[in-house]
Amino acid sequence: MQEIKCPNCGSVFQVDESGYAQILQQVRDKEFNMELDRREQELARKKEDDLTIARMEQERKHNEELSKKDSKLAEKEGEIERLKAMLSNADTEKKLAVSEAVKEKDREISEKGNEISVLKSNLELQKKEAELNESNLKKENEMKESNLIEKYSDELRIRDEEIERLKDFKARQSTKMVGESLEQHCMNQFNQIRMTAFPNAVFEKDNDASSGSKGDFIFRESVDGTEFISIMFEMKNEMDTTKSKHKNEDFFKELDKDRNEKNCEYAVLVSLLEADNELYNNGIVDVSYRYPKMFVIRPQFFIPMISLLRNAALNSLEYRQKLAYVQNQELELGNFENELAQFKKDFARNFGLATDRYQDAIKGIDNAIKTLERIKDNLEKSQTHLIATNNKVEDVSIKRLTKNAPSVKKMFDEIKNEDQ
Repeated sequence: MQEIKCPNCGSVFQVDESGYAQILQQVRDKEFNMELDRREQELARKKEDDLTIARMEQERKHNEELSKKDSKLAEKEGEIERLKAMLSNADTEKKLAVSEAVKEKDREISEKGNEISVLKSNLELQKKEAELNESNLKKENEMKESNLIEKYSDELRIRDEEIERLKDFKARQSTKMVGESLEQHCMNQFNQIRMTAFPNAVFEKDNDASSGSKGDFIFRESVDGTEFISIMFEMKNEMDTTKSKHKNEDFFKELDKDRNEKNCEYAVLVSLLEADNELYNNGIVDVSYRYPKMFVIRPQFFIPMISLLRNAALNSLEYRQKLAYVQNQELELGNFENELAQFKKDFARNFGLATDRYQDAIKGIDNAIKTLERIKDNLEKSQTHLIATNNKVEDVSIKRLTKNAPSVKKMFDEIKNEDQ
């Protein structure tokens, strides 16, 4: 017997061992349930905290990756803008170089114009001298008047022819195209300095008329596989006796079309048209206000024009190579992202197909197991029948078989006796 004191009233009572054990069990069960609830709450809180920390860590990593990717894209965009600015500066330098060359040629032509002015002045002086001499001669000897007039008329005619020759020289600037076409002249000019000035360049006839038209010549030059200069040339000439005269601007549109179709950067019209037009006689004429990167020149500026554009393009070669490298990187990054997306798509499709095949395989295995179990049952039943049959066979004897057949029993007895 155990004594227990009530905590409320203070009375003491006795309980047997089984009652005492029940009370202890109740106390233990209550404490155990309380402890169990506390542990479950702690585990639940811990699990929630762990999930929160994991989510925060995942978000942090995701934000870091996005930040890195954005910074890389920003750097690449900045590099592209910087290269574009460099190319723009290179174009500005080319235009300045062209402007300087034009000014130099204008200065040379102006000097020649001054020479012509001097010749005209000398001619005027000679005319005045001739008139004075003619007057004096008339006074001195009337009979020699006609001879003197004829003599000085011939001199005047020679002077007029010299002036005309100088005008023609100003328009054509000693192109020396005697007996040859303008195209052949330009080809000869280029071939004379090809190996010394342009050993790696390609200068050839434009024979591709698939678009319905073609230029005359195409000039291209590359360094390490990067093309840095390309020019579409068109040559135009006409006889002085031609009645319907063409203008240079009549060919601008077709030349720009040929330049774009053949992927050339510049277009140059080498022309002898409008021989009296001072705009085209003063040097290189930039007509980019009509069509981009187009120039009109006289034949004497053919080689200087190529050299000018080529040297200006060489200054931007490094920027072109860097820009091509950045563009290739962007292309490769895009291809990588496309390949990754395609891989994810193919992987998901193959995973779905594999899952379906797995389920089909599991079903097939289950069906095979059922079939084998059914065959096993049939074999076990067959074995039972075979055992029963075997037992019956073992019970068979001649005596039992001939029990109801006396004649057969007599025959077997006779055979047995004969054997003995």
